Amino acid sequence: MNAPTTIQRDLRAEFPGLVTSEGKPWHYLDTAATAQKPRAVIDAMARALGEDYATVHRGVYARSAEMTLAYEAARRKVAGFIGGTEEELVFTRGATEAINLVANTWGRVTLKAGDRILLSQLEHHSNIVPWQMIAQQTGAVIDVCPLTADHQIDLGAAEAMLTEAHKLVAFGHVSNVLGSVLDAPRAAALAHNVGAMLLLDGCQSAPHMPVDVAALGCDFYVFSAHKLYGPTGIGALWARAELLADMPPWEGGGAMIDRVTFQRTTYASGPQRFEAGTPAITEAITFGAAVDYVESIGLGHIHANEQALVARLRRELGAMDDVTLFGPEGSAGIVSFTIDDIHPHDLGTILDEANVAIRAGHHCAQPLMDYLGVPATARASFGVYSAEADIDALMAGIARTRKIFGKG
Repeated sequence: MNAPTTIQRDLRAEFPGLVTSEGKPWHYLDTAATAQKPRAVIDAMARALGEDYATVHRGVYARSAEMTLAYEAARRKVAGFIGGTEEELVFTRGATEAINLVANTWGRVTLKAGDRILLSQLEHHSNIVPWQMIAQQTGAVIDVCPLTADHQIDLGAAEAMLTEAHKLVAFGHVSNVLGSVLDAPRAAALAHNVGAMLLLDGCQSAPHMPVDVAALGCDFYVFSAHKLYGPTGIGALWARAELLADMPPWEGGGAMIDRVTFQRTTYASGPQRFEAGTPAITEAITFGAAVDYVESIGLGHIHANEQALVARLRRELGAMDDVTLFGPEGSAGIVSFTIDDIHPHDLGTILDEANVAIRAGHHCAQPLMDYLGVPATARASFGVYSAEADIDALMAGIARTRKIFGKG
């Protein structure tokens, strides 16, 4: 957490994926979907799969013991990255599984007919569908909080909507489409005032700004490694220790047990209760390496750089009469927009010809697209390696696209 706020090195050179097969720069503006991987993370994965590899928690031989220490050290590192402790952090296959875990453990034993869940209009499908599924099974009801005029979760409306029947508020900390940043401490206070829990989807916040779960006041926090310059296939659920202690396991198998007989089984305590089977050993260790990498740069530096890029791109796009911008001015590393009479898919395809990669589509947020009244948006999203040259290439590509469509 005490990383430097400035850095004197060419970060782009540390990401081998940012060069095309012809050796040209690849202007990658889709970090909100998944981040490119630095050489340090790639090397950590290679070591974990190679000379360091062994199973964990079982072997009595030296390498297994060393791998177990590395695996649990990664848990401490990932937990500490968001201000938590190792007893509060469960490794999952990603943020999607983390939300499903909460729904199928805490939700299954807590929710009953007539209880209510509050979501917002900007949620990713992963923070909608699991709650719909558990609501259908328990008889709970889902409410949807609207957005403000500048596309932020309307906490004034949330306050008016919340009642003692609400047991959970599940909000995106940062929208993957709009980049809008939730006032999480206020959301936590509103939820707790009616006795509800607060779950935050931190996929777009943990890689881009300092996070302290205690200061945020949330009860559950989820995020994924691959958006944090780490590997796919692993993520994390942070939960208050007393909540984890009361949550039943949701998958059975090895590693999550205390004692098994054919008559009954008792379960391990803490995070291990939720990690059935052989864990994602190499992925967890590489997750920790990604945390090390981000902390070596400093989230303050990362956030400041991305804010400057967002401000410039919004300013240049906003000067075009045929462009509609979505989200607030101070969005976190994300700019979504549409150009009149040019479908985002067409824009993305033409940009790709110039080695510029953006995302075009509904971004796994179809209810938000309906709310905005568009079928899709173009989305440019920044990462630690993003620079002014990426915006230069994007704007040149947009100019070319507009000319192709007879708009330039």
